[in-house]
Order: sequence, then C-alpha cells, then structure tokens
Amino acid sequence: MHEIIEQLDQKRELARLGGGQKRIDAQHKKGKLTARERIELLLDDGTFEEWDMFKEHRCSDFGMGETKIPSDGVVTGYGTINGRMVFVFSQDFTVFGGALSEAHAEKICKIMDKAIQVGAPVIGLNDSGGARIQEGVAALGGYADVFQRNVMASGVIPQISLIMGPCAGGAVYSPAMTDFIFMVKDTSYMFVTGPEVVKTVTHEEVTAEELGGAVTHTSKSGVADLAFENDVDALLMLRRFVNYLPLNNKEKAPIRPTPDPADRLDYSLDTLVPDNTNKPYDIKELIIKTVDDCDFFELQPDHARNIIIGFARMEGQTIGIVANQPMVLAGCLDIKSSIKAARFVRFCDAYNIPIITFVDVPGFMPGTAQEYGGIIKHGAKLLYAYAECTVPKITVITRKAYGGAYDVMASKHLRGDVNFAWPSAEIAVMGPKGAVEIIFREDKGDPAKLAAKEAEYKAKFANPFVAGARGFIDDVIQPHETRKRICRSLVMLRNKKIDNPWRKHGNIPL
Repeated sequence: MHEIIEQLDQKRELARLGGGQKRIDAQHKKGKLTARERIELLLDDGTFEEWDMFKEHRCSDFGMGETKIPSDGVVTGYGTINGRMVFVFSQDFTVFGGALSEAHAEKICKIMDKAIQVGAPVIGLNDSGGARIQEGVAALGGYADVFQRNVMASGVIPQISLIMGPCAGGAVYSPAMTDFIFMVKDTSYMFVTGPEVVKTVTHEEVTAEELGGAVTHTSKSGVADLAFENDVDALLMLRRFVNYLPLNNKEKAPIRPTPDPADRLDYSLDTLVPDNTNKPYDIKELIIKTVDDCDFFELQPDHARNIIIGFARMEGQTIGIVANQPMVLAGCLDIKSSIKAARFVRFCDAYNIPIITFVDVPGFMPGTAQEYGGIIKHGAKLLYAYAECTVPKITVITRKAYGGAYDVMASKHLRGDVNFAWPSAEIAVMGPKGAVEIIFREDKGDPAKLAAKEAEYKAKFANPFVAGARGFIDDVIQPHETRKRICRSLVMLRNKKIDNPWRKHGNIPL
C-alpha cells in the first residue's frame, strides 16, 4: 500500500509540473501565471477539487505517442468563490501550447455537464493556441462538443471567459458564446486567423495586438467586456464580479447587506441636468449617487460609450443598469450601443436581475453609415430585448426621450413596471426645433414666427406632463429622491410574475 501511495504522489507531482519547469519559467517570464496558480488565486483557499488529473491524450501520430503529459493541457474541477460554488477549467500553455485535443475537450465537457446538472457557473481561464493539429478532426470534434455545451448552458448557468493568452481559431468561438469575456492587456489575444494568415490572404500588415489585443476587443470590436493589467488583477476582479451573479437561472443573486440607507436623498442631483438642453452632463454621476455605496461595476466602458451598462446593488440586491450617456454622441442610439445594451438586457432577464434604465436619448443616430450598417435591424434588437424581458423594469427619464428611442428605452408600452420622469424630462416625437420646422415648413422664411412656434411647442410638449396625463409616466419625481423611489419600487416588484406565451424560442432580429 505504501508503494501505491508513493506512486500516486509521484503521478500527482508530475501532473502539477505540466510541461516542465523550463516552460513554467518561460510562462512566468512573460508575466503570466500557470494554469494551477490561476485557479489558486481565483478560488477560496483550499476549496479546489480537481478532476481528471491523470487524463492523457490518445493520439499516436506524428510522434505524439511518446509525449504524454498527465492532465493533457487543461486543469478542471470545482471550488468556491466567497463560499459560492463554481466550476472552472484552466488551460495550461506549458503543455502543447494549451492546444485542445479530444481528451482535453472531454475534460471541459465533463465539468460543463455537471455544472448544468447542479446549477453552478462555469469559468473558463483560456490560454490556448487552438485545436491540436496532430489530432486533426478529433480535435475539431472536441471543439464542437464544447460549443454544444456552451449553447445548452446559455441562459441556464452564467458562463464567464477570462482570456489569459493567445486564443486563435476554434479557441475564440467558445468564449464568444459565453456571457462575459475579460482579457489581460499585452498577454492575451483573440482572433479567428492570426497576423501571418491575414498577411497571406489579404496582404494586410498587422500586429497581433492590433488584430486581436485587449484594447482592440474592448474598444473597437466590443467582443470583450473588460481588460485588466495583469493576471492577478484580472483574477481578483473576476472574484468581485461573480458576487453580482446568481448561481443559475432558478435563483436570485445574493443579497449583500449595506449600511447605505434606502431612503438616502442626494440634493446635488437637482442641479445635474443643465438648463441648456443641448449641454451634456455625465449620467454616470447619477448612477454612482443612486446605487449602494456608490459602487458601480461597469462593463464595456470603452466600447459604444454613448450607452452605459453594468451591475450595482440597491438595498443589497443586484441590479442591472442601462443608461444613455449625453457626454458621447449626445446619448443617441446607434448600431453598436443597441447591440451592447440588448445583450446585457437579455442576460439580466435570463438570470432574474432587475433592470434600471436611465433615459436621456434624442433619438437614433442618423446618417448613411448607420443605415447601410443596418441600424433598423440592430436598433430593433434593443427593442426586442426590452419587450421580451420579464424581470422588474424601472425607468427614469432625466431629460430627452424623443421619437422611437423613447419607446425602445424600457417605456411603459414595453411592459415597463414603474416609469418615472424628472421635471426636466422632455417626452416628444422629436426636439422642438425639428418639429416646428416640419409642422410649419411654409414659415421657413420667417425666423421670428418660427421662434415663437418653437417656444409654444416647447411649452406644450417639452415636459413630462403630457405623458403623465396619459399614464405613460407613473410619477414625476424630484431628482434628489431617485434612490428612495427606485428602492421602494424594487421592494414592490420583488414577487413580480409575468409569463410570455409558450414558444420554442422567439426570432430576435439578428
């Protein structure tokens, strides 16, 4: 028995070494942690239960039969984050560059299957060069098995991908189907085809960083939600992020007690909106002053900055926030912002997270670039997401709510539960100047007459009371009491139940 135990210890030690000390040192030299070091940082101390430590690949081609390393390039298992269970896989770049083999995929599939069964999130720490070329179609089949599970888990358990190295080819499609993607600056990349292939096919000269680096994907493409400075920062922030989420779609997010009173008033909000309706202001100030402890976890802050999304808490309860940002493009909705917000709204709806919407939107962005890019269909994604959504929806219109954009931003007509407006709110088909120029186009040559008509239009429609008279606004509130009124509404909506008609699934305008 003693010999068997000794043999077990040796096998475990061999598995923990991965690709060997030389490759571990090379990983550290690049500023990267190893697969197991990452798991140790992510999970609570001593909670990790590893599965399939001794699993090996079954390939014998191209000399692979002589190179078998226990764990086969991925560490899998489960543990806890702040006492709450999660499943995790961490790809090991020291073993065949983290390339996915059939056995490697089987390990990932096993923990994903179990996570769905027990209702716990899956976190993937991705550091892979893609499919293992030596295995050919077997590796490709392994990727497809993982993709299928990503789809089956979608809307059932939260899935989070942390990109911690170069991920190419099939290695990027699994993260793309997860709910959130985080990256590490300077050491992580995502692209379907690398710079060399791009150069061969399209003759474009581009670096890996420009093609698929963290800055590219958090600002230009919108593929990633956030980028962090290094592995340690990324893993610690991921621990914080998981605290906002429920374990699965049948539970609610955890309540975190707060000393911040629900009836706190903030009189500085009374002067947030400028008297000049064309002057911008930072909607983030409203968000921070309204939520618990001024703590707001923003997602995609550098992409489609004309809309803000993220998580916060109200009376300890997780909420999702969507807000137009007047500081960028006057808060207009465009293609990118519509897609960004629609995906976030659908996530919140899938996981029982109430949505607070702060509205200051002059309309959809005009122009040929938007029309040719399909703003009609992409804008409809946000409309569809809000209309389909059944979680509590609370809307606060701070200033402009014009045209179709008023409808889209969680209006009462899209089953908004509680719709508030500030006294500064202007709810109309369009702004006074544009409206008057259309209605009284025959007076275009008389500026004085147009100015008088504009003032008349503004007095009649540029306020929240016309909408209030029809019941489209539940109340006109003082800005300083925004937090108090939202908190009361959330308590009232705590046991809200609403059902959509039975269907296999809707057909969102993709």
